[in-house]
Amino acid sequence: MRTSELREMTTEELHLHLQEARRELFNLRQRWYAGGLENTNAMKAARKEIARILTILRERELAEAMEKGDAA
Repeated sequence: MRTSELREMTTEELHLHLQEARRELFNLRQRWYAGGLENTNAMKAARKEIARILTILRERELAEAMEKGDAA
């Protein structure tokens, strides 16, 4: 999923998508350890997806903190 698509999601949707991405990475790792994973690039893509989501969530958290700090 593209970063622009992730930014359009709500925070709750991002948290759900993060759970799904982590679950997918877990499943990919299990298949890799079992020797059944043919496309090892899928693990790299899953890790990058998780990093994108976490980055967007952190940006929103910092923006919210800045708004609260300015309002006080």
